[in-house]
Amino acid sequence: MRTIARTALRLSIAAGVLGGCVAVAAENPSYQVELVSEGFEHPWALTFLNEREALVTERPGRLSRVDVTTGERQTIEGIPEVAVVNQGGLLDVALHPDFEETRWVYLSYAGAGEGGYATHVGRGRLDGNYLEDFEVIHVATPFTGGGQHFGSRLVFDAEGYLFVTVGDRGDRDRSQQLGNHQGTTLRLHEDGRIPADNPFVDREDAKPAIYSYGHRNAQGMTLHPETGVLWQHEHGPRGGDEVNLPRAGENYGWPVTSYGREYSDGSPIGPDPHERDDMVAPVYHWHDSYAPSGMTFYTGDAFPEWRNDLFIGSLARRHLTRLSVDGEAITGEETLLADRRWRIRDVRTGPDGYLYLLVDSNDAPLVRLRPTE
Repeated sequence: MRTIARTALRLSIAAGVLGGCVAVAAENPSYQVELVSEGFEHPWALTFLNEREALVTERPGRLSRVDVTTGERQTIEGIPEVAVVNQGGLLDVALHPDFEETRWVYLSYAGAGEGGYATHVGRGRLDGNYLEDFEVIHVATPFTGGGQHFGSRLVFDAEGYLFVTVGDRGDRDRSQQLGNHQGTTLRLHEDGRIPADNPFVDREDAKPAIYSYGHRNAQGMTLHPETGVLWQHEHGPRGGDEVNLPRAGENYGWPVTSYGREYSDGSPIGPDPHERDDMVAPVYHWHDSYAPSGMTFYTGDAFPEWRNDLFIGSLARRHLTRLSVDGEAITGEETLLADRRWRIRDVRTGPDGYLYLLVDSNDAPLVRLRPTE
């Protein structure tokens, strides 16, 4: 492995040259950046099959198996037909909690139907480089026009429940209407069945899959490694991006309250969230546009000073953020990789203890942070 100048890394990515993992000096002397693989078209998510291999989704509808030690990748066949429309396409990927036994791989994606598009969740059994027996387990109805705010992140909790984020699809008022799935966090069994203890199962006017509501467009979700608490972030309008702790039956305010502003004239959108006792205010927010995507608590051993810190990618500010966490409070914020100007779409802790990042562009790299040698 050879160390090269930062400019050379950019040139190697632009030229499509990988020659192994390329390490460069970062602005922080505690870590260096390695190019793992490249040539992805708007990659959206990754998850690790084992210490050597990861699955990577690309929004145009491709799923790849990537060898993170060599950068080589293979296409996985058998994925569903996705609707590639604006922000829609193939989105998140997650493994069944007992993946080694079940082989279930879960995907979220935009799918077409009567009336437009909707966020879908499905699963297939990974057999070699093919997803066998793919089945749709949930569709976040209704189908609507437009191509924005599909969500969509997938997280299994310690009890095996599957949580799914669904955006408001650009129709803000639906986030306060329990008769549809838009602007919500869903909670499902592994096969798509509705848990009997979901908060709205006994209400005829509500969709029983809903766990929390009043969200705008959540594109990051993860579990705290020690407490098991679900953490989530969502996009605000012209600022007001939030970090939330979704809880059963709670209303997170959109669009009644927001720290964001109207796109048309910059005016406030309702009162500040902390002024409404009947709605849950964020535990953290950004006033200016941040555009968060991807989210992980660092759980590795490579960076002991980062352990249990929260990492989030920024699409608008084009950097990686490290948030210090004390219980359920954010106590500090640090900016990393600001000089790269990368739209960071996803961030995950790898089994090797390194931090892996997906960059959002039409010719994008998968990179990782590792300690400076």
